[in-house]
Formats: sequence, structure tokens, C-alpha cells
Amino acid sequence: MSTHTTRRAAVAILAATAAAWTRAQPQPQALRIGFQKGSLNLALLKSYGLLEQRLPGTRIQWTEFPAGPQLLEALALGSVDLGATGDAPPVFAQAAGKDVVYVGAEPPKPDSSAVLVKPDSPLKTLADLKGRRIALQKGSSAHFLTVQAVKKAGLQWADIQPVYLPPADARAAFERGAVEAWAVWDPYYAAAEIGGELRALATSRGLTSNNTFYLASRALSQQPALLKILFQALTDTDARVQADRRDAVQRYADFAGLPAPIVQRMLDRRGPAPVGPLTAELAREQQQVADAFAELALIPRPIRVADAIAQVRA
Repeated sequence: MSTHTTRRAAVAILAATAAAWTRAQPQPQALRIGFQKGSLNLALLKSYGLLEQRLPGTRIQWTEFPAGPQLLEALALGSVDLGATGDAPPVFAQAAGKDVVYVGAEPPKPDSSAVLVKPDSPLKTLADLKGRRIALQKGSSAHFLTVQAVKKAGLQWADIQPVYLPPADARAAFERGAVEAWAVWDPYYAAAEIGGELRALATSRGLTSNNTFYLASRALSQQPALLKILFQALTDTDARVQADRRDAVQRYADFAGLPAPIVQRMLDRRGPAPVGPLTAELAREQQQVADAFAELALIPRPIRVADAIAQVRA
């Protein structure tokens, strides 16, 4: 039996086991999920329909957001029940007193975001960012990447000129020369990279882990059986991605409206991404993110990340 066939068989067994377990669990009437263009596991979970299969009595509502801060604002307002973001959005939300709860995480993706400049830019090192305008989404993973890049360069935050823009607007500003650098994540990074419109001054490797977290409403965070279904469906989605990359690339390309080579580049720098509860190491890293923002007075008050982490059994 080929390795490819073996993987497909393993995925089928996992799916059958999960389906049998799910049938014995109580199911909510509705579940509202927020996702971003870069939320590959959630986008493909929607495409594969695994959650609809495992929660047949539940109406699943999917809503796309331009970035994590906007998603968590909707979560705090009660418009969605679950969403995935990078490291910074939950920190900003918690510091602002928003009631959002960490319930899960994916492994780090340190190659999936970067600080970008034009191919002919005179900026050659991170120290060259001094005095420069850098486009980034405020309160996003790109915000923390920029904080770390500035620190590594031996600069102060006041030495740069952050220009806070969502990804689409940031790209437009970058292309017309209104900013000299752009900090962003995949697939925006991959799209600009494949187009030959940039070079990476630095990726997040060595600067941040570029972690992905799953945040939920307080009510959902207290439903471990439902979270278990969600985690398993997301993990099985990732297993399908690993087993059939070609199908995953095409599905995600159709969802995101991107050419397949861009999606392939995005997947090439992303390892397996099963979803489970936060580890102690991830919690420590997230506290370091919070402390870095607090030290620079970029959030209104210091926070204790552990206060917002649900105790979810794997």
C-alpha cells in the first residue's frame, strides 16, 4: 500500500471515529464562526464541510473578517462564537477589557509573516527602518513582529513611523510608495512575494513564533464537548491538507480568489497544524507578547494572559 493511500485510510478512520463520537453528544442550535483570509484550517474546514457533517443539527454560520482585531471585536460584541487570530489581537482585546477566551492553538509558523520592502529599496537591514514609515494592522501579529524587529535592530519604537492600515489598504500604500515597509502575514505575504513586488527584510523566524490561537465566547469556552468536536474537525482538516496538498491548494485558491502558486507558497512554509488546548509553553510566549506591548505603552494596561485561558481538556 502506498504512503498516499495509507494517509487517506488514516484520515477516513479518524473521520469515522469522530462522527460516531459526535452522534452521542448534545448539539447547539447554531454556531457562528469568524475567520480571516489567512485562517487556512478554518477556510478548509468550511470547504470540506466536516463541521456540518459532525453537527448535523446545528446551523453553522461563517463570517470573514479582514484581520484579527476586527474578528475579536465581533466576538466581544457577541456576533460570533469562535475565531482564530495571531498573537497580538487577544492581547489588545484583553487589555481593553473585552471578554474573549483562549480555547485552542496551532503550532508556530515562524516563516509565514515578514517585514517587506521594495526590491530596489535602500533598506538592507532592520536598523535601516529608523525614521521609516511601516504599514501594519494595529493590534495584529504584524504589530508584534514590528515591535520585535525594532527591538532586534537596537532601535526605539519612537524611531519608526507606524502607519496603521488593514492588509488591503497597507498593500495599496506600499505599492504607491506612501510607506517604505510593510509588515504582514500569509497569504498577503505570499501574494506580493510571488508577484515579485518585494523582498523580505526579515521574516518572523527568530523574532516571533507567529502563533495562531482560537478564541471563543465565555459561553462556548464552558462547553468542552463541543470544543472537542471543533478541535477534532480542525485537526482532521489539517490531516486532509497533508494527505492531499493538490486538492487543498485548489480549494483554498477558490476560497481566497488567489492563483494556485501563491497558495502553494503559503503551504510550503507551513507545517502540520493540528489544533488543541494551549500548552504551558504557548501561554508563556503569549505572556511575553503582552509584556512587550505593555512595556511600550501600546496597550492601556499590563495583563495576565492566564486569566483569559480556558481550562480545556484535550
